[in-house]
Amino acid sequence: MSTFRIEGGHKLKGEVYPQGAKNEALQILCAVLLTPEKVILSNIPDIIDVNKLIELLAKLGVKIEQLGDNKMSFQADALDLDYLTSDDFKQGGKSLRGSIMMVGPLLARFGKGYIPKPGGDKIGRRRLDTHFEGFISLGATFRYNREEYFYGVEADKLIGTDMLLEEASVTGTANILMAAVLAEGTTTIYNAACEPYIQQLCKMLNSMGAKITGVGSNLLTIEGVKVLGGCEHAMLPDMIEIGSWIGLAAMTQSEITIKNVGWEHLGVIPASFRRLGITLEKRGDDIYIPAHTEGYEIQSFIDGSILTIADAPWPGLTPDLLSIFLVVATQARGEVLIHQKMFESRLFFVDKLIDMGAKIILCDPHRAVVIGHDFKSQLKATKMSSPDIRAGISLLIAALSAKGTSVIQNIDQIDRGYERIDERLRALGAKIERIVE
Repeated sequence: MSTFRIEGGHKLKGEVYPQGAKNEALQILCAVLLTPEKVILSNIPDIIDVNKLIELLAKLGVKIEQLGDNKMSFQADALDLDYLTSDDFKQGGKSLRGSIMMVGPLLARFGKGYIPKPGGDKIGRRRLDTHFEGFISLGATFRYNREEYFYGVEADKLIGTDMLLEEASVTGTANILMAAVLAEGTTTIYNAACEPYIQQLCKMLNSMGAKITGVGSNLLTIEGVKVLGGCEHAMLPDMIEIGSWIGLAAMTQSEITIKNVGWEHLGVIPASFRRLGITLEKRGDDIYIPAHTEGYEIQSFIDGSILTIADAPWPGLTPDLLSIFLVVATQARGEVLIHQKMFESRLFFVDKLIDMGAKIILCDPHRAVVIGHDFKSQLKATKMSSPDIRAGISLLIAALSAKGTSVIQNIDQIDRGYERIDERLRALGAKIERIVE
């Protein structure tokens, strides 16, 4: 298991290019299973979670060719469907939550899809009901082996229907959408997630010959087609990583330019950072963050009450960034309530920040009040372990701003979502070392 050793307290400077979007890539990679024709994908992030899914696809029989940096071709014209019930698949599939999105395409094209109960971040309950209720609405039969935690859906054919999702699940919407594109008749999905990841998936599927309308709204209409063809598709820049770089720049009082961010896909993220008092400028399609040598001051609501930053389904603030906002607030001027509504275990990493000297009151599993230091005292270096991807990057940001040398263990969690993060930080002047044990 690898470890980061970070010498904190250094100001950084330079330009950084965001990686491709992790959450989009997991959907798009599963969509290659919908056609026997070649699909060419670019801006694929080179991270653990995405590479695990690519490995699963290869074992399933997808022909994969590296075409260049972050660019690959995929052709699912000779799949080994028996692999789906193998012990190897049951082990490999459960280590990656994104593997659940293989089920929809396989069900649509081959009439059956199987998956072990997937893993991923330990951030609270993440139900799969939305996925399977959608498949059942389309005419599939569901079964679950409780001893092996193994799910399956089968159908002779899928029939379009109208459905209202219980929750606006991003992965659930993607999975049902990929099943519906080859169903017979018309499907409507109301309360669909409308994140940029879903918009990109719809764009890709339409370029393959699907007929999806309502893209960008919470009501998707899918007119089923018989077959889909190949296409070329490029991933968006990762808005979660972009938010991480913004938080890093502010917390370390560094001058950083984030290149080619895709401003039109960032939603309320820039405005939310500005509410923390962080200055960021739009320069073409770049974000420029000046060195906050005078610190940054949290805004209040109009009536003077304490600012609350909370997550919500798109176009609200993505829950993946709340950990970043929380750690950045520890050096702000003022107070803020961080309200994590969608997952109940994501704030438990704050005890590590408290050990570093942060002033945080954890009210309950969903809410924390942060009282900022205003850079009047630095956080103290410490030894800690990364519990999940987003908490891990937040602890890394804290360590880069802290006084002394910190050690972060279990950095595979960070590598799951961030491409060569230590190399890219060193290019900006950070003192960070990867120790392979």
